[in-house]
Amino acid sequence: MNAKRLHGILSRFPRQRILVIGDVMLDQFLWGKVSRISPEAPVPVVEVTRESFFPGGAANVARNLRALGSAVSVLGVLGDDHAGKQLRELLEQQGVATDGLIVDPNRPTTLKTRIVAHHQQMVRFDREQCAVVPPQIERRVWEHFESSLPSVSAVIFEDYAKGLLSQKLLTAMQRRAHQARKITAADPNSRSQLRYAGLTAVTPNRSEAFAAAGLPYAEPADDVLGDEALLRVGQALLRTWKPRNLLLTLGEHGMCLFRPAKKPYHIPTVAQEVFDVSGAGDTVIATLALALAAGADPVEAAEMSNHAAGVVVGKIGTATCSPDELAASFARNRC
Repeated sequence: MNAKRLHGILSRFPRQRILVIGDVMLDQFLWGKVSRISPEAPVPVVEVTRESFFPGGAANVARNLRALGSAVSVLGVLGDDHAGKQLRELLEQQGVATDGLIVDPNRPTTLKTRIVAHHQQMVRFDREQCAVVPPQIERRVWEHFESSLPSVSAVIFEDYAKGLLSQKLLTAMQRRAHQARKITAADPNSRSQLRYAGLTAVTPNRSEAFAAAGLPYAEPADDVLGDEALLRVGQALLRTWKPRNLLLTLGEHGMCLFRPAKKPYHIPTVAQEVFDVSGAGDTVIATLALALAAGADPVEAAEMSNHAAGVVVGKIGTATCSPDELAASFARNRC
C-alpha cells in the first residue's frame, strides 16, 4: 500500500463510530524490581515501585479504537464495585462512550493484576466471576444494542468467556447487524466455542482456530502457505463460520488471510522487538474493523492490523497504536 492510499484511509478513521460488545475488565499492573529471593520460599521478592491501571478485554478494544482516532462506544457489564467505577472513569477520560456499561450488583468487575519486574511479567492474579448474565441484564444489553446500531459504522463482538455473550444473544445480534448492513467482526475465545455466522471478519489466533475447527493442534511450519494443517483449519472455518474474511494471527509468523474462493494471503510480521503480547489481539481486531469501515479492502485492512500489532508488542503493558505510529511503521518497513 502506498503512502497516499494509507493516509487516505487513516484520514477517514475519525468519521467512523464503532460499537464494541463484550466482556470488559480492568487491568492492574504492579511494576517493580527484584533484588533477592524470599527466605520463606524459593520465589523472587518484587519491590513494587509503581502501580497503573488500563481498560482490558473489550474495554481495551475500545481504547485501541480511540487511540486510532475513531468514535467508540462500549457495551458490557460491570460490578457495583471500585474496579467498575475506576474502569468507567478511565474509559470516559479517553473519550469512550460508557452509557452501555451496565451494572450487575451480583457480580464483580473482572480485575486482572499483573506483577512486572525488569520488563518481565512475573505472575498474574484474576478476580472474576465467569457466569452467564441474568435475563434482566441480557434484556438491557439487547435494548442498548438496538438503540445504538443505527449510528455506528461497525460492530465488534469481543468474547473472553466471562458470560456476557450467550449463543442466543450473539446470534440475534449477528442477524440484526447483518440486516442493518453493518460491518461486523469478532475475536473468538477457545474456552466458550460460540458459533459465529456470516460476519465481515473473524480474527482467531492459531490455537483458537484449531479449537474452533475441531482439529488437533499442530505446531507451525516455517512456510505459512505450506503449512497444510493451518490451511485445512482456515478452509474448515470458512465453511463453518462463513465469514467474508478470516484473519488468523500467527505470532512470529505474522498473519494469514482466508477468503471464500481466493487463495490464502500471508502477511509476514513487522514486529521489530517483542516485549509484551498482552492485548495484541485487541489491537488487531480494532484496526481491522476500523480500516474496513474506513474503506480499506481486506488485504489493506489486514496489513494495517499487522503493522499496528507490531507497534504494540514493542511496548510494555497493555498498549495501543496511534495513526502516526501506524504510518511510521509502514514507512519504516518500506525501506
